[in-house]
Amino acid sequence: MGSGQVTSTSGLFDFQGKHVTVAGLGVSGVPAAKALHARGAVVTVVNDGDDARAREQAAELEALGITVRLGDGSSLPEGTELVVTAPGWQPGKPLFRAAEQAGVPVWGDVELAWRLRGPDAAPWLAVTGTNGKTTTVQMLASILKAAGLRTAAVGNIGVSLLDAVLGEEEYDVLAVELSSYQLHWAPSLRAHSAAVLNLAPDHLDWHGSMEAYARDKGRIYEGNNVACVYNVADKATEDLVREADVEEGCRAIGFTLGAPGPSQLGVVDGILVDRAFVENRQKNAQELAEVSDIHPPAPHNIANALAAAALARAFGVPASAVRDGLRAFRPDAHRIAHVADLDGVAYVDDSKATNTHAAEASLAAYESIVWIAGGLAKGATFDELVAKSAKRLRGAVLIGADRALIRDALARHAPEVPVVDLDRTDTGAMLQAVTEARRLARPGDTVLLAPACASMDMFTNYNQRGDAFAAAVRELGA
Repeated sequence: MGSGQVTSTSGLFDFQGKHVTVAGLGVSGVPAAKALHARGAVVTVVNDGDDARAREQAAELEALGITVRLGDGSSLPEGTELVVTAPGWQPGKPLFRAAEQAGVPVWGDVELAWRLRGPDAAPWLAVTGTNGKTTTVQMLASILKAAGLRTAAVGNIGVSLLDAVLGEEEYDVLAVELSSYQLHWAPSLRAHSAAVLNLAPDHLDWHGSMEAYARDKGRIYEGNNVACVYNVADKATEDLVREADVEEGCRAIGFTLGAPGPSQLGVVDGILVDRAFVENRQKNAQELAEVSDIHPPAPHNIANALAAAALARAFGVPASAVRDGLRAFRPDAHRIAHVADLDGVAYVDDSKATNTHAAEASLAAYESIVWIAGGLAKGATFDELVAKSAKRLRGAVLIGADRALIRDALARHAPEVPVVDLDRTDTGAMLQAVTEARRLARPGDTVLLAPACASMDMFTNYNQRGDAFAAAVRELGA
């Protein structure tokens, strides 16, 4: 389903007296409703849920004079001229079908933020991809700050774009993380420069197919001004650049873990090198930083750093700021985080590896691994992951609802690897998993939590899962 035809690609849309339906409360719906109401729109919020949190948010909005309908997110309120949706609402919902039949456009919160930017608003450097988005955007913000620019990491990273655009703080440029959901509902977004880090099957239940998922990711390149950054090792990202309709003079810029060609950034003898934003790129290159400046220097994290550097360089940032920004950056918790060394064995928490693509990158960072994996598979299959990683596995400890899928893949592709299958989901399960992993490990090995699955069968989220792993490691160490 399309997101409706719109008349202008710059902000300054007149909302006065317009009947706008906001679909969903939550992180994006509440600020969207407030922003629209403040601009004179007649706002109705519809929400599927009717729990205590929703009632609390509804009371806050109703006090402002905004109508809220709880427990009914399916029907389109009469007279609606625009729908603004929370990004997670699936395109096939009855509300959106009704909007399409009525010729009513549907925007996401990102589209609304884009429309509400002033004429002198900060440009956006945008990042999407199946994995690595948050780390890359945070690296980018660190580099931009090292260059003395006023910036923030915003978007799907937890800081609302609406808050960034409408807040009192002034920015020179924004580092923006965008999910495939957000991009689906953002038809007029036009970034200064953008990157797609990688593409692997994910959220297919939402998008309906891999083709639709890739198409929504590719929207990030539409109308780019300076650079479309792609992953040389992932041809699908380059294909999206080829298909994009960009501004005259916008360039395709590749990043690679190998030696870069012209119009690429890459790695030569442990040095991050730019052959894209230099004079005479056929012959010249600019040193940006050392691999040792990146924390941790795992291959996929080096790729993230190259993508961040490419976007920063597209914005005119000097090489010294790339180096200083990368040196200053530390990733969020639960992203290949070293927890401890016990008896010569390293214990690493990559609970954020919630799909097979992320787990594959994590497993590739270590030579000899006792792998703790499992959880909710979300429709994933594990044969390719296990086949690629089999030679690195010393052993495997499996937890969670869909562990049998991983166990069967190990039996097919790594039958010699010892497997411990834990049939328990109580709070003590992680301690037993780490204990079993310690028994299988030898000095020089890495015990790696890279579940390749979502966490909600046993834990509130991947953060709690990672915390449980770290707590178990510390208990064994004590």
